Amino acid sequence: MSTTLRARRSCLAVPGSSQKFIDKARTLNSDQVFLDLEDACAPLAKPGARKTIVEALNEGGWGEKIRVVRVNDWTTEWTYRDVTEVVEGAGANLDAIMLPKVQTPEQVVALDLLLTQIEKTIGYEVGKIGIEAQIENALGLTNVNAIATASPRVETIIFGPADFMASINMKSLVVGEQPPGYDVGDAYHHILMSILMAARAHDKQAIDGPFLQIKDVDAFRRVAGRSAALGFDGKWVLHPGQIDAANETFSPAQSDYDHAENILDAYEYFTSEAGGKRGAAMIGDEMIDEASRKMALVISGKGRAAGMTRTDKWTPPEA
Repeated sequence: MSTTLRARRSCLAVPGSSQKFIDKARTLNSDQVFLDLEDACAPLAKPGARKTIVEALNEGGWGEKIRVVRVNDWTTEWTYRDVTEVVEGAGANLDAIMLPKVQTPEQVVALDLLLTQIEKTIGYEVGKIGIEAQIENALGLTNVNAIATASPRVETIIFGPADFMASINMKSLVVGEQPPGYDVGDAYHHILMSILMAARAHDKQAIDGPFLQIKDVDAFRRVAGRSAALGFDGKWVLHPGQIDAANETFSPAQSDYDHAENILDAYEYFTSEAGGKRGAAMIGDEMIDEASRKMALVISGKGRAAGMTRTDKWTPPEA
């Protein structure tokens, strides 16, 4: 099964029924693009959008972007045809299927089984196509740990804020902002942490959902900074103006990336024969040990995935 986790700092939503937006998405620098057959696609447009998506995936031009299609959820009449038409037609050029409104692990299992049947029938590598599970209501959140482990295909757990807010009767109409009257703390903290814990416990990525006030990039940065600070890997973007902000917010600062790489180099040296086989040592004014190495691996991993390069390099004391 495919378990490769790549940079998903910016996940661009594109209506699957819009050739114009699809063509534009190819030229943008988002880490991921998902062609949407669900909320961004009107019911009457869905059959035609499937064909448009298949053609777009097969035409290529996506560069290094992760290519995803969001299908409709299992409670609708569209899901089966979404999956079969898209995967049979363009599975060789598809990285993952996003399943919205996941409430139980059985819904993920059902998608896994259908994907496996298509892969075997068409001759694709079984397990190559991943699954992104979107949590959008209270039942999904209570089952998030089981959802994360329902299939080896699961790569990401995604927070869907708008539907979630409606499902719990939250008193707000602004997606992602604190509800009126909630003046202390973060109303979304429990939701975000629950998704993050399920993802991290099972080596999945955690992705924050959209911020609908697309012209307010400063507010986007502020809201994205909340989930990035917790450890989320990325966030949905709905407009080209949000992409750079997402990529920056979910990447390490250059100084932090350099420091993380230097910690790794120093720890490798000091624990070696040449470095004295020490479990703890000093790098500048900071003591580092195995715990420091684990923390540095997180930052260096995010930086490497983002394509960052070092601007500072640690050298051993005797060098």
